[in-house]
Amino acid sequence: MSINKIRNMLYTISRFLGDVNAIQKGKIGERITRRATGRLTSNLMNKIFRLIFKAR
Repeated sequence: MSINKIRNMLYTISRFLGDVNAIQKGKIGERITRRATGRLTSNLMNKIFRLIFKAR
């Protein structure tokens, strides 16, 4: 098993455990909002960088 597969597996497990922890604390709504915001921000930044570096 490669290091990348192990790393991916660990990130997947930690994301799942974070969801379980949020459910136990009753803060799943906040977690979903933060994850969605992070994804939107990431997509926006990727588009901006593509436009900047494509123009060169």
